[in-house]
Amino acid sequence: MTTASKPDPSRPASHRWKFFRAGGFDQVLLETGADLMALDTLDKKLWVALSCPARGIEFDPKTLAFVDSDGDGHIRVPEILAAVRWAGTVLRDPDLLVKRGDTLPLSAIDDATEEGKAVLAGAKLVLSSLGKAEETEIRLEDVCDTSRIFSQARFNGDGIVPARAAGDPALGATIEDIVSCLGGETDRSGDPGVAAEMVERFYAEACLLADWRAAAETPEIQLFGEETEARYELFRFLRSKIEDYFRRCRLSAYDGRAASLLGPQDAEYQKLAILDLGGDTEAVARLPLAVAGPGKPLPFFEGLNPAWSGAVRRFGQTVAAPLLGESPALTDEGWAQICSCVSPYEFWLASRPETALAKLEPQRLKAILAEDGKAALLDLVERDKAVEPEVRAIASVEKVLRYCRDLHLLANNFVSFRDFYTRKGKATFQAGTLYLDGRSCDLCISVADVSRHAPIAAMGRVYLVYCECTRRGGEEKMTIAAGFTAGDSDQLMAGRNGVFYDRAGRDWDATIVRIVEHPISIRQAFWAPYKRLARMIGEQFHKIAAARSKAAEDRRALSIIAAGEKAAVGHAVPPAPPPFDIAKFAGIFAAIGLAVGAIGTALVSMLAGIFRLAWWQIPILFAGILLVVSGPSVLIAWAKLRQRNLGPILDANGWAVNARAKINIPFGDSLTAVAKLPESAERSLVDPFAEKKRPWRLYFFLLLMVASLLLLWRIGYFPR
Repeated sequence: MTTASKPDPSRPASHRWKFFRAGGFDQVLLETGADLMALDTLDKKLWVALSCPARGIEFDPKTLAFVDSDGDGHIRVPEILAAVRWAGTVLRDPDLLVKRGDTLPLSAIDDATEEGKAVLAGAKLVLSSLGKAEETEIRLEDVCDTSRIFSQARFNGDGIVPARAAGDPALGATIEDIVSCLGGETDRSGDPGVAAEMVERFYAEACLLADWRAAAETPEIQLFGEETEARYELFRFLRSKIEDYFRRCRLSAYDGRAASLLGPQDAEYQKLAILDLGGDTEAVARLPLAVAGPGKPLPFFEGLNPAWSGAVRRFGQTVAAPLLGESPALTDEGWAQICSCVSPYEFWLASRPETALAKLEPQRLKAILAEDGKAALLDLVERDKAVEPEVRAIASVEKVLRYCRDLHLLANNFVSFRDFYTRKGKATFQAGTLYLDGRSCDLCISVADVSRHAPIAAMGRVYLVYCECTRRGGEEKMTIAAGFTAGDSDQLMAGRNGVFYDRAGRDWDATIVRIVEHPISIRQAFWAPYKRLARMIGEQFHKIAAARSKAAEDRRALSIIAAGEKAAVGHAVPPAPPPFDIAKFAGIFAAIGLAVGAIGTALVSMLAGIFRLAWWQIPILFAGILLVVSGPSVLIAWAKLRQRNLGPILDANGWAVNARAKINIPFGDSLTAVAKLPESAERSLVDPFAEKKRPWRLYFFLLLMVASLLLLWRIGYFPR
């Protein structure tokens, strides 16, 4: 294969471009790899779009993530050009970009460039990790699951070493201990492992903890040998109560009256009298250890608070006796001596280093430090980092495979709208198909915010229906804007339901929430004045009927009220009916006659005028009437239909459309399909519930006969 020459933006464009006419403007035709490679020489004014969102469109998000190099959520012209340029440096033949395959031969990678050499090394590493070292081509599915790739490789370049990559059981066990204490980091294979910083931290904290424990191996700290910790806990448990007792004794020595006042009072014993004292009672535990007195020692056996007697007895036997000798009581001076002996242990406890390694057994910690695996672990981390360039190239392998499959498709939905205007496939901005009111709409776009989208999209002159779509009982929701470009809008209203099928074939319940009204078709515009007239007449008849019905109800109500009043006052003689007013009756009759006469005169004058016309002028008259009534509506609709533009609809969604992408009437008819019977379908016209038939044929025949006679009379066939 020959290597395609890379375009130089500084030289004049020499590529021979092809364009096709669609949407009322010229669009570039991208058919070959050379077309893609020459994109940087194509005038940006000829690009259909200059920017599009990376989210909310029907396109592989991973491919868009590779193209969106700055990660701002938009695909722009420089990023498209950079993607094409990079793919051109990696591939020997750029025509691979237009074949849209997800398999790439290793021989197609150009190892003459640094990028190509790195991609080839990454591809070989992937195949080797998957046990396919003998394969001559690589597939997109081989590089998509990186955890499967890295689970087979000992080192993967991320500087994190899991236990399985240690190569030594002792080092593997140490890694597991580090992870259990410090948490670890996730390796590319998905397993927890350790990084260099974590190894350094572990061994530093391990040394501190070991030194701290070694400092305790002295008689001053280990007062009671192996029992020191347990006996210190007993000391700490009784410390506040013993201090409380001796303070009471000191106050009693200060003032003799304090002895009786600081001891338990009668009221406290009265409260205890009603309690069950069979077990430990909180009220008893709040009392002093013993009754205080001036210079009185704390007894270990007699005269103790029952709630504390057991603990005090153990304290005297296990703590006081080893330090002070056998004694039945503890003096204030003896207590001070015990506190002085315990203070080194307390100071040692306070200097304990804060580390999560304390969960390890002391023997295990000593064994880890004795093995001195720090250097070996850091060496493993460095060896893992050494393969980072090859591993980084794996992402480039996925990138070139995705570009081979998707880059040409992206260009045909960005540089041109070929997929949309050729109707051979769906464009990236088409979210699916909406079925509603006996029609299917292919121009459906995902919308994030209806209130922000609608004002801008209205400038596109397209009849838009916004629908809220839900699935799984409302757990999944989305909003779409569907363009109705054929049929009429008589039955389209907020609240109507339909079904939306997304690009994955999933069905959503769709409900209309908002409508942006514009003309849909010429046929709708032609009949619109007559429909409005019929609707107005119907509304007027409804208002008149409602008014008369209300008046009748009011009269009935008044008559019932009047009858009730009569019944309340007794049987009164009904008033005599008013005399017949012949003058008033004659006036009403005359007014009705005048109205009927005026209407009849107008009809006769109109018919007479028609009959005075020549026979060939009568059709022209009716055509003129239709033109006067429907002409303005049709003319306005025709003008608006010629202005239908896709640009504002996409611009409202974050696109930067660079062309007047028109939707003319024939193309609009292809975007919205109206229900019709299949060509080979059989149709039965027998309807068992059809309305009663009327002799319309007879009426038409009689009307035709009368018209013929009038025509013969007008041309002089009959004498006047």
